[in-house]
Amino acid sequence: MGKCPKCNKWNTLVEELIHKEKKRTVSNGFKKNTPVLIKNINYDKEKRILTNDKELNRVLGGGIVPGSVILLGGDPGIGKSTLLLQFALSSKRNKILYVSGEESQKQIKLRADRINLSSENCFVLTETSTQNIFTQIEELQPNILVIDSIQTLHTDYIDSSPGSVSQIRECSAELIKFAKQTGTAVILIGHINKDGVIAGPKILEHMVDTVLQFEGDRNHTYRILRSIKNRFGSASELGVYEMNNEGLREVNNPSEILISDRDADTNGVAIACANEGNRALVIEVQALVSSAVYGTPQRSATGFDNKRLNMLLAVLEKKCGFKLATKDVFLNITGGIKIEDPAIDLAVVCAVLSSDQSVSIQKKVCFAAEIGLSGEVRAISKIDERIAEAEKLGYEQIIISGYNKISTNKFKIKVIKCNKLENVYNKLFS
Repeated sequence: MGKCPKCNKWNTLVEELIHKEKKRTVSNGFKKNTPVLIKNINYDKEKRILTNDKELNRVLGGGIVPGSVILLGGDPGIGKSTLLLQFALSSKRNKILYVSGEESQKQIKLRADRINLSSENCFVLTETSTQNIFTQIEELQPNILVIDSIQTLHTDYIDSSPGSVSQIRECSAELIKFAKQTGTAVILIGHINKDGVIAGPKILEHMVDTVLQFEGDRNHTYRILRSIKNRFGSASELGVYEMNNEGLREVNNPSEILISDRDADTNGVAIACANEGNRALVIEVQALVSSAVYGTPQRSATGFDNKRLNMLLAVLEKKCGFKLATKDVFLNITGGIKIEDPAIDLAVVCAVLSSDQSVSIQKKVCFAAEIGLSGEVRAISKIDERIAEAEKLGYEQIIISGYNKISTNKFKIKVIKCNKLENVYNKLFS
């Protein structure tokens, strides 16, 4: 426009450039990186930050790596905030800043009193602006930063509401850059959507170093902390907790809590030796087989893959001659946990057969093998750890695949090897 619409004068409009303020992050003497030959890089094994939570140390691969970014996801009310608040309050050597965008300081204090913990190194900040959080970080200089939750934060450099995709991505990028530059470990809590995945951009899981999933059934007291991604350790580790009135209690021997007390003549029950990461678990598999009343048979599994259950039933029907096509089959893994290890296939099949034949399996017998589509009993990995766990819990017999090569002389438990489902059926029910 050459003429000003207000004063009606010509050539009085001047273009003015507005420069956006540069983002301010904590630098702590950060230097510009230059290319270095890989053979000239000096590598010193970085000491991990050990927590007082042994289960958390196990899942993280031996502790928290300084400068790493950890994302913890889980259902609402499962205990994510309680888990990290317990971790922050139990730390005696590291300065921890607990940033909450969901609760006030009084609410956090009430939760701390409920779990009966206090600490001289845990600081609480209720803030949602990343710029204000970084200002407090400069003054406090914590070793570990806990954010509860990433969906509540917002940055002034993005014009959108908190919880949007752009806000989550930008806030996470700022925190990740801060962690890498300063060597401060950052733990983020992330909400999950109705599909069971962490809400927000999927790229968030690729940006962080470790992704943990906190899961469990609200009707059960046990919680599972599972590692989905870990750049500094195994991605298949498992931690077990028990939720009570005083918070979360570590369960060092989960096999004992996953086996329920039962009578010796209970049919439809089989014991499986599963494996999660480097930990062997002995779990109880329950099955119920009954005639289909409504014409269409039902197939339902809790804690087990429903498609794999259908596959195992098809193997029993086709290869072993059991007529299960007109019967309802219900399967349950006790304790409210979900097992994906294929080594529990044999226990699932035996529990189904036990319920179908109304014959109980001996109480001191357990199973560890995978079932193939031709009805063969296939070999599994880490068989020695599974047998040792079953022997430690007092089981007298374990049925495994004949293709597993083990030294039976070092175990007191009787190891029975079978190659076909027919052989297993003859040993149990004949």
